[in-house]
Order: sequence, then structure tokens, then C-alpha cells
Amino acid sequence: MIEDDSPSLGRLEIRLGYVLVTGVIASAVLLAAGLGLWLWGSHMTEAAWLLNAGLIVLMATPILRVIVSFGEYVVMRQWFFVGVTVIVLLELTVTVLVALSRRG
Repeated sequence: MIEDDSPSLGRLEIRLGYVLVTGVIASAVLLAAGLGLWLWGSHMTEAAWLLNAGLIVLMATPILRVIVSFGEYVVMRQWFFVGVTVIVLLELTVTVLVALSRRG
């Protein structure tokens, strides 16, 4: 099913690595800034916003990973994996929509 597309797979792994590292670093910076403001005791609204933003970025990072995988698989013409990533994206979308609908 998978042909020997080592350069393409290597490119995919590198891009996914960048996505994950960037997401984790961005999340860590937001969480650290929010925690710092919260510990300082002032700017509680900004601290809460930064903490929430850090958690959202952390949760969105795997979703972005699936989106990047989808794009790379389309470029590589790996249709089985395109289909699998579409199914995963649909499941993630339904989960997020259900969670948001129960929030209120």
C-alpha cells in the first residue's frame, strides 16, 4: 500500500515535528506568562486569558498535526491515509462540536 517514498515520509515527519514543537513551546509560553501573572496577584483577567489560551493551544496542537498530515498525504497521493485522516478529522470535529454544545 505504501510505496517507498522515504523523502516524502521524511518531509512529513519533519513538518509534524515542527508543528508539535511549535505548539508545545507556544503553549508553555502562554501558560508560564499566565501563571506568572496569577502568582504576582495582579491582572487576574489577563492571567486567566493567558492560561486558557495556553490550554487551547495545547489541545489544538494534535488537531493541527492531523490537518498537516492530511495535506502531506494528499501531496504524496497516499489515498488510504487521506481517507483515514479525513475520518479522524470528522471524529475530532464532532467531539469538539458536542463539547461546545454542552458547555452552555
